Order: sequence, then C-alpha cells, then structure tokens
Amino acid sequence: MTRQDSTYYIFCTGNGIAMWSSADRVHWKAEKPVFAAAPQWAVDAIPGFKGHIWAPDISFYNGLYYLFYSVSAFGKNTSAIGVATNTTLHTNDANYKWVDHGKVIQSVPGKTNWNAIDPNLITDKDGTPYLVFGSFWDGLKLVKLNKDRLSVAEDINKIPTIATRRKAAAENLPAVDGNPVDAGGNAIEAPLIFKHDKYFYLFASIDYCCKGPKSTYKMIIGRSKKLKGPYLDKEGIAMNKGGGSILLAGDANWYGVGHNGVSTFDGVDYIIFHGYDAADKGISKLRVEKLDWVDGWPVVGK
Repeated sequence: MTRQDSTYYIFCTGNGIAMWSSADRVHWKAEKPVFAAAPQWAVDAIPGFKGHIWAPDISFYNGLYYLFYSVSAFGKNTSAIGVATNTTLHTNDANYKWVDHGKVIQSVPGKTNWNAIDPNLITDKDGTPYLVFGSFWDGLKLVKLNKDRLSVAEDINKIPTIATRRKAAAENLPAVDGNPVDAGGNAIEAPLIFKHDKYFYLFASIDYCCKGPKSTYKMIIGRSKKLKGPYLDKEGIAMNKGGGSILLAGDANWYGVGHNGVSTFDGVDYIIFHGYDAADKGISKLRVEKLDWVDGWPVVGK
C-alpha cells in the first residue's frame, strides 16, 4: 500500500495486477488492472502463463513509482520477477501510464534452487537498492540491484539465502500436500524488509496459504543491524538457520494470516496482509492493522 496526495492505493495478486484506491483505507474502489494484456515477455518466459500476476510491490524513487511483480507456474520455480514504472498513480491524470521494463530476475527448475516470486524492494543505509524475494526451495534470497532499480547488479548464482525453515543446509524437509519434491516442505515465502530505528526487520510468512479453512499461514519476524543479515529472532536464532519468532498466527476468527506489507502514514506504521475469514467460509480478505513497537520488536495492534 502507498499514498499519493490524499489517496491510498493498494496492489494485489490478480489478472493484470489488481489495483484499488481509497480515501480512508476502509472503503476501496477497484481500478482497472495495471496491464490490459499479459506482458509478452512473461508469456514467452512462463509456459502456460495467461496474465494472472502475483504479489506486487509498490515503491517510489526519483519521481517514479516502481511496481515489482511475479509471474509463475503454480507449484514450480518456473518463475520470474518483472518491474513496471509510472509517474503517477492517479488514474485520471493525463500522464498516467504504466511502462513495463520486463524481466528483472528469473528462476529455472534444475538450475536455480530458489523461486523468483514475492519481490520486495529495500534500500540500504547508503541508498543501494536490493530486492528480497523467494518461496520454498532454498528459502528467501537477497539480490543487489543497479541504481536504476531495473536490473540485478550481481551474479545470481551467488546470492545469499537470508531465511529458511531448514535448521541445517543438508536438511530436506518433506514435501506435503502435493508440493514438488524439490521444493520440499520449506514453507517460507513473502519476505519484506522494513527499517525501524537501528534495525532492519525481516518479515516472512510460513506454512500454507490459499487453502481456505485449511490455511495455516502465519507471519514470522527477525531483525539485524545490517541489511544483509544475519537476521536473528527473539531467541537469537538466525533466520537462515531455521529461526523466526511468530508475529501473528491464525485464531478462532482467522484460519491463517500472512504475506504482509508495512507502510507508514503520518508517522504511524501499518501492517497490511490477508487473512482467511472463519466467519465467511475461509474467504481471503484484506486486513490493515496498526503496527506497534515494544522493546524493539513489532506487535500487531488491536
């Protein structure tokens, strides 16, 4: 979620990337999708891709809005992350036009033991842009971008894993619910890095989304004084060694909660995520909650 002038905008998984606008973060209006047709580069890169785009990430830099997005074949790491830019988010502005810059990074089965989905842009203290991303396989990855934020600036064969559910590198967690054997049960995805005071905080989602009443999605957290980590949880366990403190899990009202963003408006931090509503057949719904900070750790406000 972001805000331009007095209007809030949110971008979501959907055909062509779903876009919504709001004056109050409560009542939302559906805007036209970002893309009227599936980007041709994505159709060429992902067999069977028809335009359903996942997990967009919005940011603003040097006069441009940057929208990173994921294209993938479900359950496979046949995936790629692309990026589009716009000078404005106001759809009634004559200058409103998304310019697609195509592929930023791609994962290939048998060649990359990671999955190029769920991007989030984060800048280091010196302004250097990085992209954190990943889902299952080896876990969550961090890659440096060039200054224009449109391409990677390092060897993708050497990018580090900053979070995993594996406690040891050789551990192969068993696949469940029909997941690919090579992805295993390393059920971690949806990374987001947020700077607060002297720490970078790594948010991630573990276990399983998208299963309605059977969803087990939950959010975990770790922190580091350096963007590259290591990110330690409240017990001091590194997230790249299986660590991660639970931030929010399902309860009697929500079967599961996860894939969060964090945005700051008027000095207040908000956590934006989806939950599976137990009172409505497990349907996925948007939640926006205040994010408080207690003893250096985030707490989801009530």
